[in-house]
This record gives sequence, structure tokens and C-alpha cells, in this order.
Amino acid sequence: MKRYTLSVLVENSAGVLSRVVGLFSRRGFNIHSLSVGTTQDETISRITIEVNGDELMLEQISKQLSKVLEVIKIKTLKDEETVKRGLILVKVKVSTKTRSEIMEITNVFRANIVDISASTLTIELTGGNSKLNAFLEMLEPYGIEELSRTGMTALERGTNMLKLDK
Repeated sequence: MKRYTLSVLVENSAGVLSRVVGLFSRRGFNIHSLSVGTTQDETISRITIEVNGDELMLEQISKQLSKVLEVIKIKTLKDEETVKRGLILVKVKVSTKTRSEIMEITNVFRANIVDISASTLTIELTGGNSKLNAFLEMLEPYGIEELSRTGMTALERGTNMLKLDK
């Protein structure tokens, strides 16, 4: 199975996300990652969806998505032509002995410490899946107390873009 990234422009209206996501559940397709937000035009939102599957499944999803009235445009993004980023917030156990080690790992990954307490550090990091996973792997031995992770969001590199037909 391969991971595909879909970029979907939709009208920014109530219930559109539910209708889009509903297509996946009705067909038994699992969404690996989901990110939604408005574009430079407040009336249009971009939904970035990562799914695992094959070409046939991808074709079925695209056909079904195109039937949703609010869907304006759909594009399957190619990894080599795409910038993808996700965000994690991770709360890690610290002691006086381990605090400096964790801060050094944070610096190496260019992450930001966003909260400090006597027993924890909360760290923010953005990046691709491999960077985020490598960071979590480095922190695991210290004890991850809590973790929150966004879905990946993506744009095509350079002058390629998903634009509206006018």
C-alpha cells in the first residue's frame, strides 16, 4: 500500500467537512491524516487528506469527492513536488539530571520549548513525518507524558498550484 496526499478545495460552508469525511467512512477507507483551514480567500477551505491504499482506491475516492457539491477542485499531490508539514506538541518528563539533555535534543531538531514546569517540558516541532517521528523516538526514553499531533498540511513546490478555474 502506498500513501497518497489529496489537496481538496471546497466552499467554506457548514457541514462540508462532515460530507467529505463521510465518503471515506461509508466506503471503509481510513484517513491517515487530515488538515483543514481557510485559504487566502475566506470563502474557500483547503482539506489535505493522507490515505493509504492503491491506485484504484484513489480513483474511487476522487470520483466520489467530485460528486460533493461544495468540492471545487481535487488534486493528488506528488511527494517529490510537495512541501508537507505537521505539528506536534509533546510533554516530556524531566528531572534536574535530564533537563539539559532534552533541551539539547530540542535544539538539534530546531524545536521550541513552549512551557516549562518542575517536572515537564512542553515542546513544539513542525516538520515532515520522518522528522517528527525521529524527534519522538529520541524523546521516548525520557517519558512522553502527553502528545498532540496535527494532520499534515501540504502545498506544491514552486509555481505549481491548485488554483480555481475562472
